[in-house]
Amino acid sequence: MTPRLWLAAALLLLGGSTAAQSLARRVAAAPDGSVRLTYASRPGVCGDGRHSISFDCRDGDCHNNSFSRDDDDDAVTSCDCQPGPVRLVLAVHGGKVQRLRAYVGGDWKPAGAGVTDLGTVGTADATGFLLALAAQDDGRVGEEAVFPATLADSVKIWPALFALAKNDQAPTRTRRSAVFWLGQAAGEAATRGLDSLASDDDMNRDVRDAAVFALSQQPHDVGVPALISIARSNKSPEVRKKAIFWLGQSNDPRALALFEELLTKP
Repeated sequence: MTPRLWLAAALLLLGGSTAAQSLARRVAAAPDGSVRLTYASRPGVCGDGRHSISFDCRDGDCHNNSFSRDDDDDAVTSCDCQPGPVRLVLAVHGGKVQRLRAYVGGDWKPAGAGVTDLGTVGTADATGFLLALAAQDDGRVGEEAVFPATLADSVKIWPALFALAKNDQAPTRTRRSAVFWLGQAAGEAATRGLDSLASDDDMNRDVRDAAVFALSQQPHDVGVPALISIARSNKSPEVRKKAIFWLGQSNDPRALALFEELLTKP
């Protein structure tokens, strides 16, 4: 799928508009330096404005899922964990994004020379832009563009992540990132998508392995049955082996029953 077709597909899946294309043009037209933009974060997301982003927070507990960095960027003020917004900093040179950093919470520090602030943008437009960037860039920027897209408010992200994971024209490292965050965003429907990715014989091996791992991170009531199904019937011995390995880490009685069956059958 070409970058242009991918962007159109992402916008369709996200319910976005041509505003995402406009956002991409605004970023490309910015002078060399930093480009800032802000968008609303989904419920359960909070951050300290600098190093830490937490998600799936419930009842004041934000420790189960978190993301942190060690860089010393000073574009955003530090704070206690605040529920949004998402703040994106893009390093742009020659109209191309060279680096991408996401923050949640805090406030922008005063913009100095070489900083272009695009203000607040719509969440569907931001996610459409980010996922199109992910599909096009074959380096670190593309891989890192996936995570901030998952933080956006009021966007059903998993269908677009699923499409990105299946896009054989996208870089493998970006597709693995899409599968990982698909697993983090997965409800029952998304988990079915992970199962199909793992079972697709035409799928890139690394992407299939990432799908099996993502299933292993799901709650046992959805992840374990999917892994058992893969272990029983997947055509690839390597994929079955991966599923069995992660079942072995689950301590789930259903996994133990499967092992007994596999070890004792004639």
